[in-house]
Amino acid sequence: MKKILAVFLFFIGLSVQAQPLFKGGLDAFIQTNIIYPEFSLQHCLEGKINVSFKLNLAGDVYNSKVSSGLGIDLDQEALRLIRLSSGKWQIPEGYDTAYIIIAPVSFTISGGDCAKISTIDKNKAIAAYQANEGLTEVITNFYRNKASGSFNEAEESRIIALKEELGYDDAYLKKKIEEGQKKLKQKDKQGACEDFLFVKYMGSALADELLEKYCK
Repeated sequence: MKKILAVFLFFIGLSVQAQPLFKGGLDAFIQTNIIYPEFSLQHCLEGKINVSFKLNLAGDVYNSKVSSGLGIDLDQEALRLIRLSSGKWQIPEGYDTAYIIIAPVSFTISGGDCAKISTIDKNKAIAAYQANEGLTEVITNFYRNKASGSFNEAEESRIIALKEELGYDDAYLKKKIEEGQKKLKQKDKQGACEDFLFVKYMGSALADELLEKYCK
């Protein structure tokens, strides 16, 4: 049987003294380090993402995954934030590392024109994101193969048209780089390099210097 704890909600099977603690509070840490994903920001998408994980005796996060999400970029940011908390937990003596912790990460947008966006339009945006994931993978796979010298040159015009259709222009990629640079400041090198690699595998050289400098 799985042993489950719920951060902020309730603890099962542990006394108050046996609970892992996050200095300053996990919620405050999340609010300080959150980088609102571009797609969700553009489409006013909000919600609560539940991330499950375990802690070892050093306070490191492992076995982390999204246990309940929206299937959009908010899921990845919630998971990144929990992984970023690794090593910052205070673990009590005798703590059972078999426990699964469930942490809700809430995303909200205030101000602007988001109040005018209907639930129907938000649901359409979520569906579009999910539908486009496969097409995005087609693009990134093409440029991965091109980087290794194995690709069909005749296909590139179709890939370029697909990029335009999905809105992966230089303005979008520059915002992706800005997100990566923010993650570097948070010492989240893995998250930053994933963003820079995304730019590279969109067929762009905009992030090449950053990849050379930080992601070897």
